[in-house]
Amino acid sequence: MVQRSFLKMHPSDDVFVALQELHPGDVVNGVIIQDLILAGHKVASHAIKTGVPIRKYATQIAVSTEAILAGQHVHVHNSAMPLSEQASDNVVVKTGNGALASGVSVESFDGIRRADGRVATRNYVGILTTVNCSATVARAIADHYRGAALDRWPGVDGVIALTHGSGCAMGTDSEGIETLRRTLAGYARHPNFAGVLIIGLGCESNELGALITEIGDFPNITSFDIQSTGGTRNAITRGIEALEPLLDQASGVQREAVPLSALKLGLQCGGSDAFSGISANPALGYASDLLVAAGATVILSETPEIYGAEHLLISRAKDEAVVHDLEALISWWRNHVIANGGTLNDNPSSGNIAGGITTILEKSLGAVAKGGTTALNGVYRYGEPITSSGLVFMDSPGFDPMSATGQVASGANLIAFTTGRGSTFGCKPVPSLKIATNSALYERMPEDIDVNCGEIVLGTSSVEEKGREIFEALIAMASGKQSASELLGFGEAEFTPWVPGAIT
Repeated sequence: MVQRSFLKMHPSDDVFVALQELHPGDVVNGVIIQDLILAGHKVASHAIKTGVPIRKYATQIAVSTEAILAGQHVHVHNSAMPLSEQASDNVVVKTGNGALASGVSVESFDGIRRADGRVATRNYVGILTTVNCSATVARAIADHYRGAALDRWPGVDGVIALTHGSGCAMGTDSEGIETLRRTLAGYARHPNFAGVLIIGLGCESNELGALITEIGDFPNITSFDIQSTGGTRNAITRGIEALEPLLDQASGVQREAVPLSALKLGLQCGGSDAFSGISANPALGYASDLLVAAGATVILSETPEIYGAEHLLISRAKDEAVVHDLEALISWWRNHVIANGGTLNDNPSSGNIAGGITTILEKSLGAVAKGGTTALNGVYRYGEPITSSGLVFMDSPGFDPMSATGQVASGANLIAFTTGRGSTFGCKPVPSLKIATNSALYERMPEDIDVNCGEIVLGTSSVEEKGREIFEALIAMASGKQSASELLGFGEAEFTPWVPGAIT
């Protein structure tokens, strides 16, 4: 089959996307190509004057900074963010077919039901730290239980130490400490942990006692601080001993059929390229719609990466309260980056730009597609427990590990992660499904990818077909099948709590 050479997302667009490398003199879409155009990059479909809007997805993504000829490359060298940072004529355009033609045929997955009714997708014992100073002790305890040492406890997926670089040099009632405690408490209560050991130093701002209070009365949580225990070696010995009863309780769990409504899926995209909004993100959006139809919860995040496309979510908000909460988040982020000498258009990374993304508007339009087409039912703070079902939004930075950490703290028991450039990522104690936007990436990094959506770009598969494949892969992963990132051992180093505020 001959590969398609271009794709125009909407008849009103000023650009089309090259699906393969194009060369000067090629004739594509009735246009003579003027420049070398890499796959994923945009080509002017007609002459564009200086200072006018440039549209893709039927929505303004940029403004021209110079005259552009038909067939020329359209990118950061000749286009930029509009001064208003959002077009006034934006319209709601679906990037994929969200219709659930044949409904959801699967009703359950094989999960782990805890004694209190919570449902897990994995069975870990965790070690958390209040402060960076207790990280080395935590990792040493976890290392004791690597490999064959766990053979005594069948059914336990592992002992993992989730450490971080914060917890001190902040006010004890600061926003940073509040957010960190909320995040750590969410992990301590997460159903994928059968038991948790929390280790403090003894003099940190993020006091161990205050964190235990934040967690509340919860089973199978034990804690101590290093200073009161007698130092590093004593703390390691005590930690090893403290984990044994937690492992005994975690051992021998059995999976059982539980409704899909017990699933909470965190949506992520990282190492994005211009194909993200064409293939993987709309396909994941279709899978999201299937999960919502089954009563599950789907969590969209990365607030800076919906900027300029928030109208797509506002148009689907359940009520005015949701609209207000989402607009307040956008306003906070706009002011936050200005106060730090930046703009939200600083978000596209060099890798995003190399992949063909020109502005945050273009990136956001593709990113929002992960959320499918259903109503937006709630807006939550970073790491705040999510109580709504259906599609919800959780505030977070655009940095993927930091955003996913917040989603897990909020209760996500699955993560789906789309990538066009090849992000390496895991999210223990929660399994993460990696989804490629293009076949070149899949062929280059096959061990890192679970689902290849490049076939949508090639025209050999549809958004709907790949969406159902993602949906089925998520159910299999929730039922115990290891993802590519789990097989490679990813997931501990990626624990990255967001700690806003001043460090003193």
